[in-house]
Amino acid sequence: MPVESTMKALLAQMPNSPLRIADIAKPVPGEGQVLVRIKASGVNPLDLKIRAGNAAHARHPLPAIVGIDMAGVVEEIGTGVSGFRRSDSVYGMTGGVGGIQGSLAEFAAVDAGLLALKPQNLSMREAAALPLISITAWEGLVDRAGVKAGQKVLVIGGGGVGHIVAQIAKAAGAAVYVVDGASKTDYLTGLGATPIDRDAETVETYVARHTGGKGFDLVYDTVGGLGLDTAFRAVSQFGHVVSCLGWGSHALAPLSFKAATYSGVFTLLPLLTGEGRAHHGEIMREMTKLVEARKVMPKLDPRRFTLADTDEAHRLIEDRQADGKLVVEID
Repeated sequence: MPVESTMKALLAQMPNSPLRIADIAKPVPGEGQVLVRIKASGVNPLDLKIRAGNAAHARHPLPAIVGIDMAGVVEEIGTGVSGFRRSDSVYGMTGGVGGIQGSLAEFAAVDAGLLALKPQNLSMREAAALPLISITAWEGLVDRAGVKAGQKVLVIGGGGVGHIVAQIAKAAGAAVYVVDGASKTDYLTGLGATPIDRDAETVETYVARHTGGKGFDLVYDTVGGLGLDTAFRAVSQFGHVVSCLGWGSHALAPLSFKAATYSGVFTLLPLLTGEGRAHHGEIMREMTKLVEARKVMPKLDPRRFTLADTDEAHRLIEDRQADGKLVVEID
């Protein structure tokens, strides 16, 4: 049987142009890499910004293949790789930024350090929804803030990153509170979190109601802008604020007067710089444990997509019509 030398991939050719399926050269794994047959590609808002030419921080010039998250099967092992075998089911945040090939393609040659074995109780589609949001949640909650049992953790925004933050914090033994719209009340309650309706209560009201006015030990802002300002007002004395969207200008007085601390999270750094990639693989292995213990589960939008209708998935995110993570199935 002849060896495949080309693959199908979805190309973003110029800013805001339609994505185009093309036949391109199939990659060959180099030292420290594995070749993965991609089964599913998670869709993230950053993908839309990159294809629109509005994400200079991602350093992914067009034309390019986008797609940061993937799940698939190991096809070949490059030199210097241990810990993986052919036919292993794997997942990770593996490219789509920094000029590294994205996951909207049939194959990718991937830095093995970025990968972990896929949770056995998740489909490829479910697994591909997790990497970026899980790493972002973990880096802020565990690496930066050191979440502990018994803490009161406030999550601002219960969407992609936020619903994973809530579950990791709950698994760590924290009491979890999530600020979002009323439509998410039942879902957040099902996660074991206390929902807070952002439209019905001021920050002062819910700080008083849930902490006796002391503030929350740890606040994770996933919204940015006013969300981060709210986090500074909601945190306790000597507490800690984390944000994955802390890019604006903010008054630090509410934080400083409490002797509280702040950490930013920029999940793309290991892909952009090459430093810290193995830790991303470590995080994904921890996520596999949590998922297999049924302590973390991704929320997926029920609609399904292939390479041919990825534009529709992007449109749903742009129009804020997605109800959970969107995933493109490749195979």
